[in-house]
Amino acid sequence: MTDNTARLDHVVLWVRDPLAAVGFYEKALEMDPLRVTEFTAGTVPFPSVRLNEETIFDLMPLAMASRMTMLPHSAAGAGHPVNHVCLSLPEDGFEALRDRLEAQGVPVSEYSYDSYGARGMARRSFYFTDPDGNIFEARHYA
Repeated sequence: MTDNTARLDHVVLWVRDPLAAVGFYEKALEMDPLRVTEFTAGTVPFPSVRLNEETIFDLMPLAMASRMTMLPHSAAGAGHPVNHVCLSLPEDGFEALRDRLEAQGVPVSEYSYDSYGARGMARRSFYFTDPDGNIFEARHYA
């Protein structure tokens, strides 16, 4: 059976050191690294990490920003981080993520309550940044 509903495939994040970024996402967010060996060998331009079976984060070296020429004037905006990426987790995963971040010395915001998202009102959320300044929100629904 083919499911033709729209889904988020990947998010490209600009990073200074792709291998260090892989380490952060693997340790703090428990994401599986992808294409690290190939990146280290120089056969692919960036590594990735897997969020779930359908979605990955590509960890694009910031040095490649000037090469973003797929559309007219696109190089001028390349390298700018997105406002933030929101990760929705079950409550136990939400708590575990906050514990891991705090244990690793990653600053986290205070909790926000009852914020609107793709699934309605999220019970709680908090924000944190990766080592490159990309902002993430973690949330869980009721």
